[in-house]
Amino acid sequence: MNIDRFVLGFAGAMVLLSAVLAWQVNTWWLLLTAFVGLNLFQSAFTGFCPLAIILAKLGIKSGCAFK
Repeated sequence: MNIDRFVLGFAGAMVLLSAVLAWQVNTWWLLLTAFVGLNLFQSAFTGFCPLAIILAKLGIKSGCAFK
């Protein structure tokens, strides 16, 4: 698995988790969904993703999106 796939999978899992938590616990969990969405949006234009930087330092191989 490369960094690109891990980042997308992690973001998708966080969106699903926050949607379930908003439904079951409290609607304030939708702020996590907004944070993940904004981070994905800005990384599409800038290429900057904090999770990708952490994964690169952990030695996960790079894909073509995050370098």
